[in-house]
Amino acid sequence: MDDKQVLDRIGGLVEEEHTLERQATGEGLDEQQKARLHEVEIQLDQCWDLLRQRRARRNAGQDPETARVRPEGTVEGYLQ
Repeated sequence: MDDKQVLDRIGGLVEEEHTLERQATGEGLDEQQKARLHEVEIQLDQCWDLLRQRRARRNAGQDPETARVRPEGTVEGYLQ
């Protein structure tokens, strides 16, 4: 997956996240929708992490194609 594909994926996930968040503030979410929102948030974190990895590798003169999606436990455990 190249940078453009990652950014396209992020864009799609952000749209879905916003739709679910609007529903949450309006009519509320059922359990399935809540679970989907949580999954979207995790996938967004993974995509942003992958994009940062790719950029860091490129800036360090390394092959960005060696960057990999990290597991949920890794990307969700970052301190901000």
